[in-house]
Amino acid sequence: MFTSGSELKGDKHYDVCVIGSGAGGAIVAHELTKAGFQVIVLEEGGHYTHKDFKMREDQAFPTLYQESGSRTTKDLGVSILQGRAVGGTTVVNWTTSFRTPDSTLDHWKKKHAVGGFSVTDLNPHWDAVEQRLSIAQIDLLETNRNNRTLYDGCKALGLEVSTLRRNVKNCLKSGYCGLGCPVDAKQSMLVTYLPDAVAAGATVVSRCRVDKLVTEAGKVVAAECSLIGDDNYSATGRNLTIRADRFVLSAGAIGSPTILMRSGLSGPLVGRRTFLHPVIGSSAHWAEPINPFYGAPQSVASHAFAHRGEGKVGLFLEAAPLQPMLAALATSNFGEAHAQMMAALPHTSAHIALAIDGFTDGETGGTVEVRESGAPILDYPLPPVIWEALKEGLRQLIKIDLAAGAKEVFSSHDPMLSFKSEKDLAQLDNAAFETGRVAVFSAHVMGGCKMGDEAASSVVRSNDLRHHTLTNLHVVDGSVFPTSLGVNPQLSIYGLSHLMSARFVGEWKHG
Repeated sequence: MFTSGSELKGDKHYDVCVIGSGAGGAIVAHELTKAGFQVIVLEEGGHYTHKDFKMREDQAFPTLYQESGSRTTKDLGVSILQGRAVGGTTVVNWTTSFRTPDSTLDHWKKKHAVGGFSVTDLNPHWDAVEQRLSIAQIDLLETNRNNRTLYDGCKALGLEVSTLRRNVKNCLKSGYCGLGCPVDAKQSMLVTYLPDAVAAGATVVSRCRVDKLVTEAGKVVAAECSLIGDDNYSATGRNLTIRADRFVLSAGAIGSPTILMRSGLSGPLVGRRTFLHPVIGSSAHWAEPINPFYGAPQSVASHAFAHRGEGKVGLFLEAAPLQPMLAALATSNFGEAHAQMMAALPHTSAHIALAIDGFTDGETGGTVEVRESGAPILDYPLPPVIWEALKEGLRQLIKIDLAAGAKEVFSSHDPMLSFKSEKDLAQLDNAAFETGRVAVFSAHVMGGCKMGDEAASSVVRSNDLRHHTLTNLHVVDGSVFPTSLGVNPQLSIYGLSHLMSARFVGEWKHG
């Protein structure tokens, strides 16, 4: 059943307690429940359905996003968008679905002692998930103008580019995926694996924040929780303790390390090596309408710059939707100049370059810290190699926009830089690429509970994602990645969680 913490009755002992209901936790909950385990899922956010999704930014951000969409790194240098609801970030992501690149898996094996699985192990689990979530590549004719201009610009410059695979069924292409799908076309965890788990007998509890894990003799014995009010944030003053034989931590790459640290289970590696795919963007004005607020938000990508050579951080390029509030926040001008940019929104495109962080020597990523209040914050000062990559990414986006026919291209500097031809690119040579001078974003948080076969350099084992010292605690979400991915993360998490669920069933049923 779906319920809230305040409505949960009884003091039941469960076989498995899953903490988090997103890409990791939902699949684990379903697969274990289907195998006969009594499963409870604890979710900090509220339970919303398509009837609640009104395509209004002022309603969606406070209810569906961490910190109402205003989460940032410690130095305010990177804005971070993460979901906070039953279904996690899958409720608000833009449906882009990539399998983990072979090169990333190879790097993890060689550099980070990840030997517990291979692409061969993952393939059948990706197959199963893709079938359940209706993941399929879209035709070029299904792309909106925002994405098509990226495609056309890449083609004009001879760059690799292709359409994407999306987890949708009967999609109306409203363009408002980031605010929750009002017609349940997006095949998120909210409408797939979580209802499947409930139908099989699982209990999904919303507005239930796990404050700490209680341990005894090398095992987790309980999760101590605070109940959250109907406003989605305020504590009610009521508490709940959930006891189970096994615990699966799937609270995300900031949430999972935070829970471990609040529980006194940090150790030297928890919260470290957190990566973001730091994002820089260009906006461009066009003679024809672009309407970047309509159509499939992401349907085109280029990985032409994913491998830029030794010591260089790779990049991949995508489009981003621009609903009015998001556009207003992302636009760095003030006063009349800002008003002019907003008036031109229907004729504006938004393209982004994402840095593939974590692969070059010396890159350590960010560190999750816990504030005195118990809330997390990520300290991630961007190193020079990332700034160099973002500068190059912006350069390539400007060239692509101009090649596709844009009248004028703008950077996200404060104040904005304007580019009307390639000769204007010389401005980038002296432009400030530093915190506070150019907008940087992220919607892909990874790492913080690194997996690996060596306990001295990881938090969980790679073969079953079990904590190295707590014998009944597993971490199954994007926090286990040793680096970023180089692709949007949801399908990587789906495949990994489906594989691990099969291993859990095999071991726990017969071990």
